[in-house]
Amino acid sequence: QVQLVESGGGLVQPGGSLRLSCAASRSISSDLPMGWYRQPPGKQRELVAAITSGGWLNYADSVKGRFTISRDNAKNTLYLQMNSLKPEDTAVYRCNVGGIVFGSWGQGTQVTVSS
Repeated sequence: QVQLVESGGGLVQPGGSLRLSCAASRSISSDLPMGWYRQPPGKQRELVAAITSGGWLNYADSVKGRFTISRDNAKNTLYLQMNSLKPEDTAVYRCNVGGIVFGSWGQGTQVTVSS
């Protein structure tokens, strides 16, 4: 139903920062959960950060203190601020709105952390 387009990925050195954006084609109900997932090469998809339907913020232990998820309702955009990036953060990052199975997914944006 809703189209999602990620941007902001790229190549960055360890310790650097990136901000990913997920622009939605229309406004998103605050009742819907939304989040960022990533899938490193050859590995399983994992949840990075999420905003629950109740408005709570959840983070994977591996990114706590480094990543921040937020949204701008006026711009219909979800963000992921990534600081102190590590090589193990390298992955395709995808945003999700409305749940893993029945929600909407973006096409993904590549984040590569390498010196």
